[in-house]
Amino acid sequence: MKFYLISDNIDTQMGLRLAGIEGAVVHTPEETERELTKAVNDKDIGIVLITEKLSSMCPDLVYDMKLKYSRPLIIAIPDRHGSGRGEDSITGYVRDAIGVKI
Repeated sequence: MKFYLISDNIDTQMGLRLAGIEGAVVHTPEETERELTKAVNDKDIGIVLITEKLSSMCPDLVYDMKLKYSRPLIIAIPDRHGSGRGEDSITGYVRDAIGVKI
């Protein structure tokens, strides 16, 4: 099973490409829909990573894809500009998951 990235900037794509994750850079909701459809139809792709900016640009599309298809898993990730979440959201996740304050 492979990962696939749908990003709104080339820096995120290049960083994940170094980790072996292929993907595409898109800028419009139409391009995002095309890439999501392509990923859903590829039986080898198990997880789709999509930047938060693209996910927030077309939330209905991403939500519908998550409901309609059991595979691949679609996950919104922050890009190099940061996250729409609070400053210490990772710290909060760790604290909530394993009960350790860091």
